[in-house]
Amino acid sequence: MLGRILFLLGLSSLALPAMALTIYKYTDANGVVTYSDQAAPGAQVFVFNDRMVEKLDNRVKLETRKHAGGETLLVRNDLYAPVDVELKFEGVQNAVGVPDKPIRWVLPPRSQIRLATLAPRDPAQPLRYTPRLRHALGDPRLLPKPYRYPLPWRGGPFRLTQGANGKYSHFTPKGRYAVDIAMPEGTPIVAARGGMVVRVENDQSGRGDNPSGNFVRILHDDGTMGVYLHLMKGSVAVREGQRIDAGSRIARSGNTGNSTGPHLHFVVQRNVGLTVESIPFEFSQPVGSLPNFAVGGE
Repeated sequence: MLGRILFLLGLSSLALPAMALTIYKYTDANGVVTYSDQAAPGAQVFVFNDRMVEKLDNRVKLETRKHAGGETLLVRNDLYAPVDVELKFEGVQNAVGVPDKPIRWVLPPRSQIRLATLAPRDPAQPLRYTPRLRHALGDPRLLPKPYRYPLPWRGGPFRLTQGANGKYSHFTPKGRYAVDIAMPEGTPIVAARGGMVVRVENDQSGRGDNPSGNFVRILHDDGTMGVYLHLMKGSVAVREGQRIDAGSRIARSGNTGNSTGPHLHFVVQRNVGLTVESIPFEFSQPVGSLPNFAVGGE
């Protein structure tokens, strides 16, 4: 079984010129499930989606407060990280106070701000408009500082099974520079860089509803974010709003979410302007070596 898993993860490192690698899943006469890049009778295409899904809608909220003079629109950020927001108005009728351009703002952690106050042009008629709010985690005004990341695990050595621009799943803006490291479930995962824990998921079993599985997102002081995916259920040892140092234990590796086998998916991201994208980074030592947290740092 371990051989098949490593084979499958190894396939993810192959580079194809124009499209993602196709993986087939089939069950043999003995009931053994096998994955392969070769089609076989009765095989089905295995759809792998390693895209991150973090829903912020219930943590970044647009609130409308009605009063005698009209309506005031506020945005509340309940996250432990800044949020880049844009508010624009559509279908405006009988309203004054509507800006000509969308309103952009970077909302600090755990705060709220008034973005607009609208009043009816004709008080005898209803005020009509549709607000559209866009938002993204992080402050796009901050620029990354040079940093070489220590290996974010204990034990090993382990093997890189998919690197930057991997055609298997690392071809989207959010994951283009991510790395996948095959390792046994339960391997201690530690923070490669200190910062504020801003998002965690700890309750997902197996594939679940989130392709990321269980994860930890840490905001660094330069605005970049380190994200650790596919963690073991119940193993996350940090909480949102907690500040941690490099080398702090954060979880154990797992096989949750849209994962083809036990591994850690690690990516560094930043807000580039109302969208979060992965950025290039370097480890302080080769992946196939034992971790050494005396190496690297700012």
